[in-house]
Amino acid sequence: METTGRVRSYNARRGRLSALTLDRMAQLGPGHQIPDGPLDPVAAFGRDAPVVLEIGCGHGAAALAYAQTHPDQDVLAVDVFVPALARMLAEAQRRSLSNLWMHQGDAVQLLEDRIAAASLAAVHLFFPDPWPKARHSRRRFLSAHTLDLVAGALRPGGHLLVATDHEVYAAHARSELGSHGRFVVTEGERPPWRPLDGFEAKGLAAGRRITELRAMCVEP
Repeated sequence: METTGRVRSYNARRGRLSALTLDRMAQLGPGHQIPDGPLDPVAAFGRDAPVVLEIGCGHGAAALAYAQTHPDQDVLAVDVFVPALARMLAEAQRRSLSNLWMHQGDAVQLLEDRIAAASLAAVHLFFPDPWPKARHSRRRFLSAHTLDLVAGALRPGGHLLVATDHEVYAAHARSELGSHGRFVVTEGERPPWRPLDGFEAKGLAAGRRITELRAMCVEP
């Protein structure tokens, strides 16, 4: 999944997959997996509809909620961790969601190699790893390179949503978005459809403030 020399924005995890995870991926994966090669949303999803990419979806709480509340759109949830994706697929089946899709792999490589220009309506990045230590800061997902990729993939007027409970990452996000030149950033509005789950709930319980950024993509 990695190209040589790429700086990962996630921790690699190793270990054997459980029988439940393997069964879920075998049974449910084919119905939600995007095909190999460059992504043609109409061919892959069977309709011409807005496509939303969620980067680092984890167990999929936000992706599931968005797909359920926006049935007229297709959601592509991306993560490197198979057990999390398997759990998301099981919940998608329970909710009978037909507009939730998944890709197991590196979101940067997906954007570089397989997402066509101006093909996404939105990109969601919720509670990414903040990599708080200074020596690890280059691993943060938001950078000039990744924002170039996101801006290229978004259609005119599309937007990037970012949420974090880490003040250092919030400052980093503001700086990267503000200096990029392709985004108009507003702050403070929490999406009403996003469930209070996972890292957000933990952050609030610990007394941390949630930063919400909406970055609309504009013409260069």
